[in-house]
Amino acid sequence: MTEIGPQRRHPGELEAGVLGVLWAGSGPLTPADVQSALGGGLARTTVATILSRLHEKGVVVRTRVGRAFAYAPAQEAQDAPGLAARRMRSELDKGADRQTVLARFVSGLSPDDEQLLRALLRESESREV
Repeated sequence: MTEIGPQRRHPGELEAGVLGVLWAGSGPLTPADVQSALGGGLARTTVATILSRLHEKGVVVRTRVGRAFAYAPAQEAQDAPGLAARRMRSELDKGADRQTVLARFVSGLSPDDEQLLRALLRESESREV
């Protein structure tokens, strides 16, 4: 059976592409700038909607440029690791049982990742003293 219409993207694929453009940029970008950097395959309104949603999530900041906005990554989302850490904190802050969430996260770590996490926690503790 043949598919009709465009193929659907994976969840978050458009947001990731837009963030990639913002991370590569040398300053705030307008939706038209982002659209152009993505190759122009998306409508500018689609790009503007994605940027607006990222702003609502606190992932990007915006400044007024004329009648439009220009967007840049938020300080804590300057790169992919920062964004991943922000998402993890966001999940913990949703009000779920933090202990259970953290316990399940840790139980799923590989031995190497567990050692790395222990080392990072020790390092963090030594900075606090």
